[in-house]
Amino acid sequence: MSGSNKALKIIHAGALQRVVETCLEHFSRQHSSLKLEIEGVGSREGAKRLLSGEHYDILALADQALFAELLVPDLVETYFVFAADQIVIGYDRFSRGSKEITPNNWVDLLLKPQIRFARSDHHLDPCGYRTLMVWQLAEKIYNKPGLYSALETACIPYSTYPKSLDLAKALFQGKVDYAFLYSSQATQLGLPYLTLPSKINLSNPAHADFYDLASVSVESKLPGNYIIIHGKPIEFAIGLSKNSPHPELARSFVDLLTGPEGSIILEECGLIPC
Repeated sequence: MSGSNKALKIIHAGALQRVVETCLEHFSRQHSSLKLEIEGVGSREGAKRLLSGEHYDILALADQALFAELLVPDLVETYFVFAADQIVIGYDRFSRGSKEITPNNWVDLLLKPQIRFARSDHHLDPCGYRTLMVWQLAEKIYNKPGLYSALETACIPYSTYPKSLDLAKALFQGKVDYAFLYSSQATQLGLPYLTLPSKINLSNPAHADFYDLASVSVESKLPGNYIIIHGKPIEFAIGLSKNSPHPELARSFVDLLTGPEGSIILEECGLIPC
C-alpha cells in the first residue's frame, strides 16, 4: 500500500514521544508517501480529545486503564498493552542536594524549604496521579503519618506542568530541582534519577495488591464529575480508533510497535516490552 494522499494521525502520551517518532521512522520506509500527524499530550487529555469529537487513527497512552474507562467500546474496539515502566525521581547535575539524595533520605531532602520539586497534572496525565499514589504508598511503608499531605503541600502547583515531559524540560531549564518521571523518560533524556523501592514505584506486579491501597480522584468522562482510580503496575497501551479512515495502515503501525522491531525500540528507549 503506497499511502498516497493519506494522513495517519497519532495522539500519544508525551512520555512516548521518542518511541512513536522512532517507530514512525521505520514505518515510513515501507510507506514513503504517507503523511504523518502526531501530537504528544497527557494521556487523560488524549483520551478526552477523542471523546470530544477529535479524530485520530491511533492512541498510544501511558495507562491501559484509560481505554476501558473512557474509550471502549464506543470509540476504540481493541487495545494492546505493550510496555511497562516505573516512577523515579529525576534531577539534573545542578539540582540542589543531588549529591546527597538516596533511597533512604529522599523524603527529608525534598521537604527542605530550599528544594523545588514538581509533578504533572493528575487530571491530564497518568504520571501525575501515579506520583500521588507513590506518595501515599511511601507514607505507609515509611510509617510517616502526614507524609502525603506534606509532599503535596510542598510540591510546585501541579497545574504548572500538564504532562511529565514538561517536567523534564523544567529540569533542564533549572526551574525545578527534582521531578517525578518515568524511568524511560529520564533514560531517553540522559537525566540522572533515583530509583524508588519497588513496593512504591508501581513497577512490580507482585505488589499489585499493595499498590491498590493508593487511590486518587480524577475528573471523569463527564466534566465536573469525578471518579476514584486505584494504584496498579504501570502499563502503556495502544489502541485503534473505530472511526479511523485508514484501519489497515493503523493496524500495520500497531503491529510494528508490538512486534520484534518495536521491542528493540522500546528497550532502547528504556521501557520494558510486554
